[in-house]
Amino acid sequence: MTLNTLPADGVEFIGMVQPRQQSEIHPASGPSIDPGYLVASAQAHDEGGFDRILIGWHSNGPDGLQLAAHAAAHTKKVGFLVAHRPGFQAPSTAARAFNTLDQLSNGRAALHTISGGDDPDQARDGDWLGKDDRYARTDEYLSVLKSIWAAREPVDHEGTYYRIKGASPEVRSVQSPRIPLYFGGASEAALRVAGKHADVYALWGETHAQVREIVSRVRAEAAKHGRADRVRFSLSFRPILADTEDAAWGRAEAILDRVRAVRGKAALGPANGAPQNAGSQRLLAAAALGDRPEGRLYTAIARETGARGNTTALVGTPEQVAQAFLDYYDLGVTTFLIRGFDPLEDAVEYGQSLLPATRRLVARRLAQRLPAAAE
Repeated sequence: MTLNTLPADGVEFIGMVQPRQQSEIHPASGPSIDPGYLVASAQAHDEGGFDRILIGWHSNGPDGLQLAAHAAAHTKKVGFLVAHRPGFQAPSTAARAFNTLDQLSNGRAALHTISGGDDPDQARDGDWLGKDDRYARTDEYLSVLKSIWAAREPVDHEGTYYRIKGASPEVRSVQSPRIPLYFGGASEAALRVAGKHADVYALWGETHAQVREIVSRVRAEAAKHGRADRVRFSLSFRPILADTEDAAWGRAEAILDRVRAVRGKAALGPANGAPQNAGSQRLLAAAALGDRPEGRLYTAIARETGARGNTTALVGTPEQVAQAFLDYYDLGVTTFLIRGFDPLEDAVEYGQSLLPATRRLVARRLAQRLPAAAE
């Protein structure tokens, strides 16, 4: 699976692993890396049929590429989507680092570009650029990265942020022509860069109207570069499942109560002040419509945490949440990035129930489209 190519079943599932147990209801404790938990989580996703697992970037967290390499040595099939912030590493060294992971994992690497939407977090690693300048740097960074990955001879580049002479393309990827680029960011500056470079554009869990709007905008930006049909779309949710609908909503309310009890201690920190990044602002706009703005979408946890991460949920039985996924699939979303508030246990449950239920519905939808396409 490379670039904008989907798995044969028509839908892609991405989970998330962390180096220790932590979530909005499980404050982090102990050493920053628990190798046993990391491996157990990666293996749960591998055995559960996930296509990839995201490894996030945090200014206080361990190195994602090394975590991915360790997890890859203990898994068989699952891919690794490693979050990467341009600006803290030269694009030439990043090109070699990600291709090294692709070689060591036998073609299971992907890069998730996040330019950074929080000035204090950027400053912790010494980055003082404003948001628009960060995206301008990302544009140049990805151009250099892709040129090195595509090159057969040394690469020269002279731009606003980078000057490189004779960058080596010798360390190549297993995947051809290169590893996939996922991209996050919802500001105007972000969408311009996404339209130019993203193989998969990733947004957080939003209402149907919000998804339609941003998909249209990204495709319009991509069309400027002749690639309107070359961008796929990913949507992120925190599914809350139970055997009955009433039990699922009861669990959702219990999670909200737990979030309130531990807020300020959890991984995302306290919800003080308005978020700077556009993605969080969009989640809060959805939350302003109510805790249950449409269907199975649950926004109360996003509101409670200040939407400082992917915190909107879909609530119901596995079959009901799968149907909700299908509704988004019909809007053009082909990738679902999901993680639970009980990260390891929920990953196991998703693999047993939610992924198979969704894939069955998508298979039916694709079968329904075949006669129409033939006509």
